[in-house]
Amino acid sequence: MKNVKKLPTKQLEKFSTIFTQLGLVLVLFVVYIALEHETKQKSLAIYEPEVSKSIYIEPNTEVIFTKEKTVKPKSDPVKQNRLILDEDIDKVDDNKTETIIINEPKKQVVDFDINKIETVPEPVDEVDEDPVPFISIENAPIFKGCEGLSKEENKKCFDKKMLKFVQRNFNAELANDLGLRSGKYRIQTQFIIDNTGKVVDIKIRAPHIKLKEETHNLIEKLPQFTPGKQGSKSVKVRYTLPISFLVD
Repeated sequence: MKNVKKLPTKQLEKFSTIFTQLGLVLVLFVVYIALEHETKQKSLAIYEPEVSKSIYIEPNTEVIFTKEKTVKPKSDPVKQNRLILDEDIDKVDDNKTETIIINEPKKQVVDFDINKIETVPEPVDEVDEDPVPFISIENAPIFKGCEGLSKEENKKCFDKKMLKFVQRNFNAELANDLGLRSGKYRIQTQFIIDNTGKVVDIKIRAPHIKLKEETHNLIEKLPQFTPGKQGSKSVKVRYTLPISFLVD
């Protein structure tokens, strides 16, 4: 074969470096254009469903509700009055003299014939016997529920029943409404158990009119008693009931 000799202008090897550089420039230019290219953002309407207001609590999750403490206004405690009955209920000085006023009827002048004398029977005045003190009575009145006891046991049972009756029925809280000062107050009560067993002639001494009315109503609620006796005769019995109570 014949060696073909290339023309100097037709030899491309000399331009390989230039082509490489142009290729790099072209690649850099394309990369630059790609980086600087702006894409327009399109706004799209997106439908968002309503979020449920219910709260989902995962299982095994402990939920603790704390309740706020409501501060209640402090109120003054209601003061309770203590009712005290003296143990010696009927220890009263019975030797005191009492002034009794007796209104005697006026004498009437009767015209009569001296020739006719008639014997007129003298009227018999009914003797109103004085009541016997409870501590001196031979057979004391019998409170309901104390039947069949000895004389001394009957008196003790009578006092015990009277004590319970007063404690259950006397309104000791009345002193709070009356505005009484703190201290011990005493109500002196006396009444008669007549020869039929009824309570009569109630006498009360109290530090306030309302307490007097309360005590009077209390005594009127007493049941009828079996009357007291001296021997075999039913007699009136005077009973003294002192009531004491404390106002704190």
